[in-house]
Amino acid sequence: MKNLKVALLQLLSEDTLDGNLKKGMRYCRKAKSMGADIALFPEMWSVGYHIPEDIAELRRSAVSADSDFVNSFAQLAKELNMAIGITFLEDYEPSPRNTLLLIDRFGNKVLTYAKVHTCDFGEERRLTAGDDFYVTNLNTEQGNVKIGAMICFDREFPESARILMLKGAEIILVPNACPMEINRLSQLRARAFENMVGIATVNYPQGQPDCNGHSSAFDGIAYGPADSGSRDTRIFEADEREGIFIADYPVDEIREYRSHEVHGNAYRHPQKYKLLVAESIEEPFIRSDYRK
Repeated sequence: MKNLKVALLQLLSEDTLDGNLKKGMRYCRKAKSMGADIALFPEMWSVGYHIPEDIAELRRSAVSADSDFVNSFAQLAKELNMAIGITFLEDYEPSPRNTLLLIDRFGNKVLTYAKVHTCDFGEERRLTAGDDFYVTNLNTEQGNVKIGAMICFDREFPESARILMLKGAEIILVPNACPMEINRLSQLRARAFENMVGIATVNYPQGQPDCNGHSSAFDGIAYGPADSGSRDTRIFEADEREGIFIADYPVDEIREYRSHEVHGNAYRHPQKYKLLVAESIEEPFIRSDYRK
């Protein structure tokens, strides 16, 4: 594989599920016409990242992984011969989940990821958190590539991307719904650098509540063969407007870089990291709304 094109669909959501279905399908077709291998939606596209306070309303807003909404994108992926990362408020027990489902170009649902680090200090405390991170070997027209996923706040925990790297991820898809500024972008740059992975993040544009665009892509290659020193791992950063932004990942170059550089899992000492899995929390980090 030489290059993998990920279309970041930086879109304003509609007011209804059907509106988001129709707009999402329309933009997937546009992404395919631009040469995309994967089309990726921002966080909880089915509801435009709207989380009702009323639990009954929240449940009514959720759709299952086998709903007409999700299955329509599966049919479209097969029609377009293009993978689609659709995001939605998933019908789940004991409460809905914030979910990304990756559909391959044959229409198969190959990866389902529910957000592990829910924002329990806010409205996401009403959602069920995911319990693990997953990687799939995605078949594209360019060849196979190992894809992982994390969602928005997951970015703020180095463990998220680290686990995905350890499971073999070469590219990590990151749906998002928050203001992207220098510090959050720096977190993504760091996750790409320290794990030698590509990271593709798609946000809602300006006009969506509490969002400002700036979808981004990093390839994780800090030292290129033609560079005398370090290089910026950023492929691009979008502006605030609505649109489709193509992240073009040099997968063969990423693989070559990973085969000899010092980051990732090359020189780790996990036997010395036992404190990282300790469950005790001490001041000043105790929060009354923390959920395991």
